[in-house]
Amino acid sequence: MTKKAANQRRLPAATPPPTRRRRPVSERSRPLWLLTPGGLLIGLIIVVPLLLGIYISMLQLDQYTIRKWISAPFVGLSNFVEAFTGTELLHAFGNSVAFAVIATVITVPIGVFAALATQNAFRGRSLVRSVFLIPYVLPSFVVGTFWRTMLQPDGIINKLLNGAGLPSGQWLSGPASFWVLILVEVWAAWPFIYLMALSGLQSVDQEVHEAAAVDGALWWTKLRYVIFPYLRGPVALACLIATLHHMNNFSLAFILFGVPAPVDVQVLPTLVYSMSFTSLRFGMGAAMALLSLVFIALPLYFYLRAVKLDTGTESGAKK
Repeated sequence: MTKKAANQRRLPAATPPPTRRRRPVSERSRPLWLLTPGGLLIGLIIVVPLLLGIYISMLQLDQYTIRKWISAPFVGLSNFVEAFTGTELLHAFGNSVAFAVIATVITVPIGVFAALATQNAFRGRSLVRSVFLIPYVLPSFVVGTFWRTMLQPDGIINKLLNGAGLPSGQWLSGPASFWVLILVEVWAAWPFIYLMALSGLQSVDQEVHEAAAVDGALWWTKLRYVIFPYLRGPVALACLIATLHHMNNFSLAFILFGVPAPVDVQVLPTLVYSMSFTSLRFGMGAAMALLSLVFIALPLYFYLRAVKLDTGTESGAKK
C-alpha cells in the first residue's frame, strides 16, 4: 500500500466542540436576587415606616381624626412650618446638640485613660474590667430610676451635701437639671468608649512596644506617637456612635424628668413624644421626627466625609 493510499484511508480527526468561556464574576454582573432578602427586610423595617411617617406628617392627624386617619385633612407642609415657628423645636435641637457634644467630650478621655489603665496585666485586672462595665450593662430604666431616687429633694445627694455643710438644690428642675442629665449620661455611657479604646489597644503590635522601649521613649512620647495612632480609628468611630446615641437617648430624659420635661432638658426625643402622645398631635409629631432625622443626618454626612474611619484602606494605600 502506497503512502498516498494510506493517507486517503485515514479518517479525519474529530474537532472538539467549542468550549464556552466563563465570564468573570464582577460586582456589576453578580445576580441581584442575592440582595432580595436583605432588601425586603430593609424595606419592611426602614422604608415603609419612613414613607408612612412622611405621609402622616402632611395630615392634620389628632385625637379627632385618628379613627379615620387615611381620610384625615391634608395640610401639606403646614406642620413643618408650624414646627419651626410655633413650637420649641429649635430650642430642643440646641439642647440635644449641646448635651450630645458635652457628653461625648467628657466620656472620651475617661474611656481612653481607663483603657490605658487596664491594658497591662496586673492582679485583679479582670475584676476591674468587669466593674468598669457595670454602668454600661445596666438598663436605662434602672439607671434613670437609681439617679432619680438619689436626686430627689429628700434624697441621699442632698443629705450628703447638708451633712458636709454645703447647700442642697433642686436637681430635677431648673438650670441644674441640664447638668444632671449630662452627669447621668456620662456615668452610663463612658464604658462604651472604654471598650472601643481597649479594642484598639489590643491591635498594637508587641514589637512596637519593644522598639519604643529600646529607643528609650518616655511614656508621653510613646503614648503620643505609638499608641494614639492605633486608637484614631476606633475612637473616631466611638465618638460618632456615642454622639448619635446621646442625641437619640429618650429613655434617660424621660425617666429622670418625665413628660413634659423642664425647658432646660427638653431634647428632641422627649419633645416629639410629648407632642405625639401628650398633646395628641400625631401629624405634628411626625413632622418633628422627620426634621430631627434631617438635623442628625446632615451633620453626620459631612462628618463621615471629613473623618476617614476605614483605616485599613489608608494603610493599604500607604504600603
